[in-house]
Amino acid sequence: MTNPSEAPIHRYSPELAGDIEKKWQEFWRDNGTFHTPNPVGDLATDQPLASDKLFVQDMFPFPSGVGLHVGHPLGYIATDVYARYNRMLGKNVLHTLGYDAFGLPAEQYAIQTGTHPAVKTQESIDNMERQLNRLGLGHDKRRAIATTDVEYYRWTQWIFLQIFNAWFDEEIQKARHIDELIPLLTSGEREVPADLAAEFGTADFNALDRVQQADVIDAYRLVYYSDSVVNWCPGLGTVLANEEVTADGKSERGNFPVFRKRLGQWVMRITAYSDRLIDDLELLDWPEKVKSMQRNWIGRSTGAEVDFDCLGHTLRVFTTRPDTLFGATYMVLAPEHELVDTLVDAGTGTYDGVDTRWTYGENSPAAAVAAYRQAIAAKSDLERQENKDKTGVFLGAYATNPVNGAKIPVFIADYVLTGYGTGAIMSVPAHDTRDYEFAQEFGLPIIPVLDGDISEEAFVGDAPHINSANDAGLNLNGMGKQEAIDAAIAWLVDNNLGNKKIQYKLRDWLFARQRYWGEPFPVVYDEDGIPHALPESMLPVELPEVPDYKPAAFDPEDADSEPQPPLAKATDWVNVELDLGDGVKKYRRDTNVMPQWAGSSWYQLRYIDPTNTDTFCDLDNEKYWTGPQFEGDCGGVDLYVGGVEHAVLHLLYSRFWHKVLFDLGFVSSCEPYRRLFNQGYIQAFAYTDARGVYVPAAEVEEKDGKFYYQGEEVNQEYGKMGKSLKNSVSPDEICDNFGADTLRVYEMAMGPLDTSRPWATKDVVGAQRFLQRLWRLVVDESTGAVVVTDDALDDATNKALHRTIAGVKDDYENLRLNTVVAKAIEYVNFLTKQFPAGAPRAAVRPLVQLIAPVAPHIAEELWTRLGGTETITFQPFPAFEEKWLKDDEIELPVQVNGKVRGRIMVAADADQDTIVAAALADEGVQVHTDGKTVIKQIVVPGRMVNLVVK
Repeated sequence: MTNPSEAPIHRYSPELAGDIEKKWQEFWRDNGTFHTPNPVGDLATDQPLASDKLFVQDMFPFPSGVGLHVGHPLGYIATDVYARYNRMLGKNVLHTLGYDAFGLPAEQYAIQTGTHPAVKTQESIDNMERQLNRLGLGHDKRRAIATTDVEYYRWTQWIFLQIFNAWFDEEIQKARHIDELIPLLTSGEREVPADLAAEFGTADFNALDRVQQADVIDAYRLVYYSDSVVNWCPGLGTVLANEEVTADGKSERGNFPVFRKRLGQWVMRITAYSDRLIDDLELLDWPEKVKSMQRNWIGRSTGAEVDFDCLGHTLRVFTTRPDTLFGATYMVLAPEHELVDTLVDAGTGTYDGVDTRWTYGENSPAAAVAAYRQAIAAKSDLERQENKDKTGVFLGAYATNPVNGAKIPVFIADYVLTGYGTGAIMSVPAHDTRDYEFAQEFGLPIIPVLDGDISEEAFVGDAPHINSANDAGLNLNGMGKQEAIDAAIAWLVDNNLGNKKIQYKLRDWLFARQRYWGEPFPVVYDEDGIPHALPESMLPVELPEVPDYKPAAFDPEDADSEPQPPLAKATDWVNVELDLGDGVKKYRRDTNVMPQWAGSSWYQLRYIDPTNTDTFCDLDNEKYWTGPQFEGDCGGVDLYVGGVEHAVLHLLYSRFWHKVLFDLGFVSSCEPYRRLFNQGYIQAFAYTDARGVYVPAAEVEEKDGKFYYQGEEVNQEYGKMGKSLKNSVSPDEICDNFGADTLRVYEMAMGPLDTSRPWATKDVVGAQRFLQRLWRLVVDESTGAVVVTDDALDDATNKALHRTIAGVKDDYENLRLNTVVAKAIEYVNFLTKQFPAGAPRAAVRPLVQLIAPVAPHIAEELWTRLGGTETITFQPFPAFEEKWLKDDEIELPVQVNGKVRGRIMVAADADQDTIVAAALADEGVQVHTDGKTVIKQIVVPGRMVNLVVK
């Protein structure tokens, strides 16, 4: 091994790589190389825009307080490679990167370090920016934003107000401004919602007072204030959206217990867009896995709503199988159902004359309900639905089955949720597994209505209907599934007992957090509690300074705790006097803040127009960058790269926001992201000690196939790189020891971009050696002189060059970046072997252009040394000639009786007889055919020859 002190002075060493990288990063910065012009506005240019454009975007990073590990830049390098390649095709490319800096991660790190979130967030951004800058990413820095920038969240608040001041017109399936609703209410064309009409005693909007009218209008808004069951997380001191709660009932952030609790919160009516969110997936070039996840999360299904009378109250259920109503022998309500307490109070308190059906040893239904609710408060929705131990409480009340008049008992049980359907189900134990288990546990009747065996378990298949007729004109006996469903729905409608219904699993988006570090709501409340949108002139509503920005401390297991937002401490900020157009009055600000998803729901639009102070994004700029490009195109960002973990969080939320903006005429695209690509993860070995605690992977030593940390043997496992597994590797370390281009090449070469791949620092040297061989094709390591020749290319070199160009171009187009590197390595090896005294310039210049997107610093340097006078960034990508992609001769293996016995070279267009003759003439083949008869000749064109002999 060469001693570093003895290495040639001009070798491509980590030190030289570092100098080259600094040089070209300064050049790009000083010359605004990656500044991308807009059609109009501050970023417009006098020069004509390129005829073709490309908008490439990475998913928003959180500004990590501990900095990046080498897994973080994987997607950023890939998008940079793709963007650089497309610049070489002559496209106007928009590529930048900002920071999703509000929310729990930033706030928790600030609390841990005892620093104000604004200070700690900016420190984290600065550190990440420094690390990312070392990688040579071609970002337009003028377009970078952070969600915490006051000018940015001014427009986040403005967009919130557009959604708040909008309603969804179901007749035309789009959002309209709230000002268009009021005349419809006053004229009676739009009705006062039935529940409010019943509460107010009139359905005449004009007869209502101002508070009541405000309630009616709020009932239509796309943002509304709701007193409903939410996910309360005492450990985080805030409520969470359904999508932020894990399957085991814990917070996605911090893994704290989450409890179901009734609270007043801001909610966004994302459910109004359920159909469009599902149907428009067909317009998107997205992985099918993500589309499927969104379809399943929205959960559209067709069935019927059926009304059961219970003590004068209507229990409405949704069912996809109204044809099985005759088999409904009991009902179950979610424990949180709004009628539970009413039915308990009105019920008889007995079941079949026996008052011992209460769980937990309670002596009254009301006490049993209270105890049951407390017992299940910490269970997640998934736990409740999948729990094999069926528990519940009989309410002492009976409902009437509408198809046969049977009196059936009403229970509460945790396997029924308020989040799906109506929070009540009709239970058909003969044909539903969970209902069957519950009926067995409680000794309830099981009546088959499909002709199948129910002796040991529920029959859930299809079969003709039985026991399914009444004296009121409904007879389903003998019918198949769909015929019976249609007949049952028709009968329910005719008898005013139900209606056909499309139901969704998707719930409205809980949009308030009891935190400090978030966007304040641009809403104030008057003395009557009516919310008022602030005028645009009063935006932004900035976060005030508070004595203590930490959330109230709660026992993570305390389900009865109540939110205490930190902003409530800023009393001078909360209580204000404002003139909203009708004189100065006293108002109260909202002390909640928006969730971290707010800022990331529209950031691609601000990337387009980041300096605009008049609007969030000029429509002309939006049309250019994300507008539809052909008939039927949804528009959106051309390539969006990020992890699949955001499939039903960010990606669903941003689609909703974008569709509202589209409906209101603020954007021309109906989807935010036209094409989505999910990159894989970088994984690494991690190690746990005898306690199962992770130890620093960098300090583990291997001896005789075993692993030791501080002398103690530890267990090796494999997992996603990150601080929790203590197996992180810093990109700074790799850049210092190898150079940024080596890191870029290694990460792109590790495997297909959409799969996870293992990290091994010892293998990085392979990427370094490739770049050193590339360097030596141009530069003499001892003198620094350029060593290429002006010789013409021979046929073999032309063939190798043009095939490399064609293959690499196709790989770039399809994001097969690992094979880009593989083909470049193969070509470098060819030139190194073919031309030991110096390769032709005409063979090397295109190579430097080919590798420039992946290794831009070394490519810029070599391009200059080869005579280039301008940055390689915009040099046209090399073209290939078709004639060099075709073989004059091809090699074919020759099999005799199925075993390869020789290889022959034949003309690429040789006919079968010529190929067989060449095969029989081969000396290796003749050894196995002499003295034998060829009874069969099989020629697979371009692949092989098989001779069968006896």
